[in-house]
Amino acid sequence: MFISFVDALRAAGIPASLKEHLTLLEALDRDVIEADPTQFYYLARATFVHDEAALDRFDQVFGTIFKGLERPAGEELTTQLPEDWLRAVAERYFSPEEMEAIKSLGDWDEIMETLKKRLEEQQGRHQGGNKWIGTGGTSPYGHGGYNPEGVRIGGPGQHGRAIKIWEKRLFKDLDGERELGTRNIKVALKRLRRFAREGAADELDLEGTINGTARQGWLDVRMRPERHNAVKLLLFLDIGGSMDAHVKQVEELFSAAKSEFKHFDHYYFHNCVYEGVWKENRRRWDGQTPTFDILHKFGPEYKLVFVGDASMSPYEITHPGGAIEHYNEEAGAVWMKRLTDAYKSAAWLNPTPEAYWNHSFSTRVLKELMDDRMYPLTLDGLEDAMRELSRKH
Repeated sequence: MFISFVDALRAAGIPASLKEHLTLLEALDRDVIEADPTQFYYLARATFVHDEAALDRFDQVFGTIFKGLERPAGEELTTQLPEDWLRAVAERYFSPEEMEAIKSLGDWDEIMETLKKRLEEQQGRHQGGNKWIGTGGTSPYGHGGYNPEGVRIGGPGQHGRAIKIWEKRLFKDLDGERELGTRNIKVALKRLRRFAREGAADELDLEGTINGTARQGWLDVRMRPERHNAVKLLLFLDIGGSMDAHVKQVEELFSAAKSEFKHFDHYYFHNCVYEGVWKENRRRWDGQTPTFDILHKFGPEYKLVFVGDASMSPYEITHPGGAIEHYNEEAGAVWMKRLTDAYKSAAWLNPTPEAYWNHSFSTRVLKELMDDRMYPLTLDGLEDAMRELSRKH
C-alpha cells in the first residue's frame, strides 16, 4: 500500500525508507488519525519529512499522488467556471496610451491620508471607477485595474506599481537541496575561499604519521582537523512578489552557497530589509528575527550578500511606513546603512538584467546605498562580486 507514494518521494529526493513506510502503515492500522485527508497529509509529512527544506517537494508529490482525494459532500460532477475566471472577465484592459493618461494621486502622505478618508466614507462594493476602493478601474485603491501609484487591496498583482499591499501573503522557502543545472556557479563562488584547519582533530594526517613513525621507530599516528573554507557568509534573500520569476536562478545560487561555505547563514526579506527578517517563510510573521540581533550575533568578519531584484516603490526605501506589508518605524535606507556599516565586505546580486536597472528608481537608490556594489546575477557578475568581497577593507 502507498508504494507509488514512497517511490515518488524518493524520486523527488526525499529519503523515504522502508522503516518510515511501515511506521505510516502501523499508524493507520492503529487509527492514530481519523479517516480525513487533511489529517493523513500531516501524518505522512511528519513521518517522511525530517528537513524543512524538503517541505515544498513533499507538498508537490502529495498533491500529485493524491490529487482529487477529497470531494465535498453533495458536490455535483458538472463543470463550473471558477469564480476567479468570471472576475477576470470583468477586469478592464488598459492600453499604453490610457495608462499614460492616468495620473498619480500624489506623494506617499497624500495617498495614505486619502485612503483613510475612503475607508471612512465608502459604504459598498465598487468596480471600474476612479475614486473608491474597488476592482477593474483606475482608482489608487483596490485591484484588477491600473494606477501609477496605489494600494493593492486583495487580488493578484498585475503591473507592479503598488506602494503597499493589504493581504496575507504566503511565500515558500528556497530549496537548499536543489540539483544545480550548472557547476559554473560553484566555480564562481570558489573564488571566495580561504582554507584553514579548525575544530576537532578527526582526519588522518598521513604525512605527519609517516614523519613521526620514521623519527620514533614505531607507528606514530597523527590526526588533524579537517581543512575547510574559513570564509563566513551571511546571505539575505528577497522572496516573493516580483522575485517569483527568478526562483530557479536564486535556488541554484542558494544551493551552491550552502554546499560551498562551512560558516553560512541565510535570512529572507521582502523587497527591502527592515527591523525584522525570517528563516522560514511559513512563519514570516510570528517567527521573525530582529535585524539588531543579527548585527550582534554575527561579527564583522562575515561577508554580506543581498540577493534581490531591487524592484519596489521607492517609498519602501526612503520613508518610515513605506514598507508594502507592514508599518516600519524606520526607513529601509536606515537599515541598509546599518548593515553595510557593520559588514564592510558586502555586495548585492540582482537577477534583473543590468540594462533595465536605470529604468527603476528603487534600483538606482539601492545601488547608491551599496556604494555601487550591485552586480547582475550572471557568471561575470558573480565573479565581480566575489572579487569585491575578497578585497581587503
